[in-house]
Amino acid sequence: MTIQPLDPGARSAGTLDHGSALLEPHQRSEPPQAPVRPTLKNPKAKSVPRNFWRFDGDISWYGPGLYGNGTACGHKLTKDLVGVAHRSLPCGTMVTFRNISNGKTVTVPVIDRGPFVAGRTWDLSHGACAIIKHCYTGTIEWKFAGRR
Repeated sequence: MTIQPLDPGARSAGTLDHGSALLEPHQRSEPPQAPVRPTLKNPKAKSVPRNFWRFDGDISWYGPGLYGNGTACGHKLTKDLVGVAHRSLPCGTMVTFRNISNGKTVTVPVIDRGPFVAGRTWDLSHGACAIIKHCYTGTIEWKFAGRR
C-alpha cells in the first residue's frame, strides 16, 4: 500500500492537468522575530577559588625504621628530611599542609611514594610533621603550593 502525498504537484509526473489545483506557499504578514533570550539582572563575573584548603581526616607520618633508605625521588630518608609521600604526584610537586589544631603550616615537596595504608593520601616525613607538630595520624588541611 502506497500513501499518496497531499500536494497535487508532488503526485504529478512533471506536468499538471488543466483541473489541477495550485497551492500557494504560506505568506507571513509579520516580520520574523529573533527568539527571546532571558536577560540577567546583574551579569557580573564571579571569581571562583581555584586552590582552596582541602580537609583530610587521615594523614599519617613515616620514618622510624626507614631512616637511611632511599626515597622514590632520589633522597636519603633522614629524621630531618622535610617532604611528603604521595602515590601519583610527580616528584617535586609542592604541597602546603596546615595543622588545624595550632594553625602551623609547612610547604613541602613530594619526595616519595606512599602511603601504603589503604585509604590514605599523604604520608608526611618526620621533618615535616615536626615543623607543624602533627606527628600522629589524624586530621589536617592541605592545598597545592604556589597558588592562592
